[in-house]
Amino acid sequence: MDLALAGKRVLVTGGTRGIGRETVLAFARAGARVVACHRSPGEDADGLARELKALGDGHRVVRADVTDAAEVAALAQACREALGGLDVVVNNVGIDARSPLHELTAAEFRRVLETNLTCGFTVIQAALPLLADGGSIVNIGAVAGYRGRPESAHYGASKTALTGLTRSLAKEVGKRGIRVNIVAPGVIVTEPGGGPPPPVADIIRGMTALGDLGRGEDVAAAVLFLASDVSRYVTGATVNVDGGI
Repeated sequence: MDLALAGKRVLVTGGTRGIGRETVLAFARAGARVVACHRSPGEDADGLARELKALGDGHRVVRADVTDAAEVAALAQACREALGGLDVVVNNVGIDARSPLHELTAAEFRRVLETNLTCGFTVIQAALPLLADGGSIVNIGAVAGYRGRPESAHYGASKTALTGLTRSLAKEVGKRGIRVNIVAPGVIVTEPGGGPPPPVADIIRGMTALGDLGRGEDVAAAVLFLASDVSRYVTGATVNVDGGI
């Protein structure tokens, strides 16, 4: 099935590593023009820039700390200058975190919510004036966020709240034909030799209907589906990419 993404203008936050990187490259291979943002300079960003250059012109890798509203505004301006507007926004920035509740500090609770929830709000608010009618916003959630996980109250709260943001926003911007959805990954391996240690990985495989761990490209495929007009009647939805865990 042709998702007809050629020429689409796409912003992906947290785009230089893991799921974000796979998503950026998948869009570029599909013919979209992509702005990928990252917080820290280094080989991850430089390597992605080289890969995107090899795939064609029109892509940019932009340094921006999306926890800083001023830098988010600058990121939106970079999208305006590079792409002239946006058709797709992918909020991929996020952090994992674990802590027993009795050890969880208020500062750490705020840090996780700021990164996993507030950053998404800030990016969407800045990008919305650039987003074309009929566009798509895809937020990256987590299956663990709504199923619950021990010692992860702050992480679960942040990812569950992202669902509320997504569903409310879908009803607010639907009049413009803009769709807002979540992709919720399960346990995903994004690098060779990565993922949980073998004993844990075997347990997780045994818990999944498909008997395997996911890969970054599995998540990217779901994002591209939601970004395309093939999913034109899907909004406010959560798409689990977890192998049936």
